[in-house]
Amino acid sequence: MRNAFAQEIEKLAQDDPRIILLSGDIGNRLFDSFKERFPERFINCGVAEANMVGMAAGLAMAGMRPVIYTIASFLIYRPYEQLRLDVGYHGLPVCIVGVGGGLSYASNGATHHALEDIAVMRAIPGMQVLNAGDAWEVRAGLADALRSEKPCYLRIGKKREPLVHTEAISQPLLGRCISLGDGKQAALLASGNLLPHAAEARQLLSARGTSISLFSSPSVHPLDTELLETLFESGQPIFILEEHNRNGGLGTATLEWANDQGLDTRQLIRIGTPNTFIHRTTTQQDSRETCGLTAQDIADKIHSRLRQEANPT
Repeated sequence: MRNAFAQEIEKLAQDDPRIILLSGDIGNRLFDSFKERFPERFINCGVAEANMVGMAAGLAMAGMRPVIYTIASFLIYRPYEQLRLDVGYHGLPVCIVGVGGGLSYASNGATHHALEDIAVMRAIPGMQVLNAGDAWEVRAGLADALRSEKPCYLRIGKKREPLVHTEAISQPLLGRCISLGDGKQAALLASGNLLPHAAEARQLLSARGTSISLFSSPSVHPLDTELLETLFESGQPIFILEEHNRNGGLGTATLEWANDQGLDTRQLIRIGTPNTFIHRTTTQQDSRETCGLTAQDIADKIHSRLRQEANPT
C-alpha cells in the first residue's frame, strides 16, 4: 500500500501545487521521485511528530494542502494533542496518513501496533477516518481526502498486501461502502487490511454452502448509513471485521449509530483484536492467528454464529 501511496501523491501533486508532503523520517527512498520532481514540496521533519503536525496546521492555514506521513502508532498516539487542537479544533484540511496500521509492524512489538488509532481519531470532532483495504483504496482514499475541506486520517497497510479490487475505484470512499458480492444469509463488512482475508473467508463459507454478502467499508467516519439502514432492515446478521481493537473501531461506531436510531443491535457482531496488549514480538500473520483473524477463523466464527441462529436450542 505504501508504494501505491507514494505513486498517487506524486500524481496528485503534479496537478495541485498546494500539495506538500511532510515525512516523519521514514520512506526517504520511497519518495525519491517525488523529491526530485518537487524538491520544494517535501520536508523530512525528523522524529518530531508533534512538530510535524503543528507545521502541517500552519501550512494548511496558509492555503497549502499538507499530507503528513509516518508509522501510524507514532503519528497518532504521540502528537494527539496537536492533532486534536492544531488540526481538529480549527477544522483544517490536513491529510494524516498512518502507514502500517493494525499489526503491520508486529515484528517490532507493541510499540508499533496501531490497534486503537481509529478509536481516538474518530473521537476528534470533524475528523474523517478512512481505513484502506488494498492499494486501490489507498489511491482513491488519498484523492478523496485531498478533495475534502476537512481533516482526514487515512490508515494504510505496509507492503505486499493482495489486491481485492480488480481496477481503479471511481466512486468516492468517504461515507460509502463498496459491494464485493451478494449473499443471502448474512452481511460481512470488512474495513482495512483484513479485506483480502474477508474475501477468502467468503469463499470458504461458500464451499460450505453458506452465502454471505461482502462489503468493503473503508469509511469509518462518516459511516455509510444508507447501506446500514438497508442491512438492519433485512434482519440478517451483520459481521464487522477489522484489524483494530473491538472497542472503538468501525464495529463500535456502527453500534453507536444503530443505538441512536433505536435499532436492534443484537444482529451486529464485531470481529477484531481483543482489548489487551499483545506482548509477543512476531510476524503479522502469527499475530493474526493469535487474535483469531485468519480467513479460516473468520469463516468459522460466521458459520458458528449462523448455526446458532438456525438452531437456538
